[in-house]
Amino acid sequence: MTPEGTFKAFQEQHLDRLADLGVKIIWFMPLHPIGEKNRKGGLGSYYSVKDYKAVNPEHGTMEDFKALVDAAHAKGMKVIIDWVANHTAWDNVWVESHPDWFTKDSLGNHVPPVADWSDVIDLNYDNAEMRAEMIKSMQFWLTNADIDGFRCDVAEWVPTDFWVEARHALDTVKPVFFLAEGEKHDLHEAFHMTYSWSFHHLMNQLAKGEKGASDLPKYWASHDSVYAPKDICLQFITNHDENSWNGTAIERMGDNRKAFAVMSFTVPGMPLIYSGMEADIDKRLLFFEKDAIDWKGYPLNDFYKQLVTLKSTDPCLKNGAEGGALKFYDTGNERIIAYSRAKDDNQLVVLLNLTSEVAPVTISAQEFAGSYKDAFSGNVVEANGSIQQELDANGYAVLVKQ
Repeated sequence: MTPEGTFKAFQEQHLDRLADLGVKIIWFMPLHPIGEKNRKGGLGSYYSVKDYKAVNPEHGTMEDFKALVDAAHAKGMKVIIDWVANHTAWDNVWVESHPDWFTKDSLGNHVPPVADWSDVIDLNYDNAEMRAEMIKSMQFWLTNADIDGFRCDVAEWVPTDFWVEARHALDTVKPVFFLAEGEKHDLHEAFHMTYSWSFHHLMNQLAKGEKGASDLPKYWASHDSVYAPKDICLQFITNHDENSWNGTAIERMGDNRKAFAVMSFTVPGMPLIYSGMEADIDKRLLFFEKDAIDWKGYPLNDFYKQLVTLKSTDPCLKNGAEGGALKFYDTGNERIIAYSRAKDDNQLVVLLNLTSEVAPVTISAQEFAGSYKDAFSGNVVEANGSIQQELDANGYAVLVKQ
């Protein structure tokens, strides 16, 4: 996030800003030393871990990181780190001392998880000693750096029973927040939250016109048939993989990227603000090279601050079973989306215009009654069985019942 790429620079340049933005959890991508053997590019993949109990010296020292965690805690924020349990670098410290901890082919050679990931080798989860040491390595970060949890890479590729075992062992040190990169429902046996990849892909299809408003209630009916009300899913319009490999939010969603950001904050789940979204980042960041973000004065900072405030304060948008019920409405236009969230006496209505023209919208339902205030414009709308609103081209409104 900084030209320097150090813990100290991040703490000095971004921590106060993120606290003011309202961020509650900071996720640091892998901060371990990167493997050198079979490295890709000049920097290598940060998911090629050379030592689970060390920090990459390019970022600073362990003491620097601990100071950063302490500073985040002082501002009321939690810190989680990326954990790569599925594979390691070819020159990981375990390779020579415990070669049997890795998957081997018929000739006894270590192998990558998939052919394209040639810079890493697969770990063998049939080995009980490796499992135990992996958990000890995770506990190391709780006891030595006082972090608050983990985002677990390719979690579906690691046996779920390991994650259950790990979560139990970690919670004996301190209660942790556990995020899985994956969306198999059984991951919720161990994790607080999983990735909502399928909804992200649906948003991309909506942006391209391949899907329409009527596909949203179908998606959520399917979702609710699989996930329990308590299950939380991560909602996002971009992340490091999407940005590098599939394009920026600008490339994929065009002028509707802000409308989809509103959606990611107002449907059930917990939203992600990926590095650079506040800058409306318009370039694909290189994966295997150092590539700093041009923050451009944070043009979308106020937009995301408003969304964070709304998510943090409106009872309808609480996570899991505490959140409000989701209901969709027919607008008569597949490119205009309308839905509500309701909890007890609280209600908000979200309107999204995916067209490039100003659009008048009318939705009718008996639950629409009283005054509604737009969280963005401050305009007040009076409703008596229907809501009428004119949306800007590629516009959005979040109407909160007063």
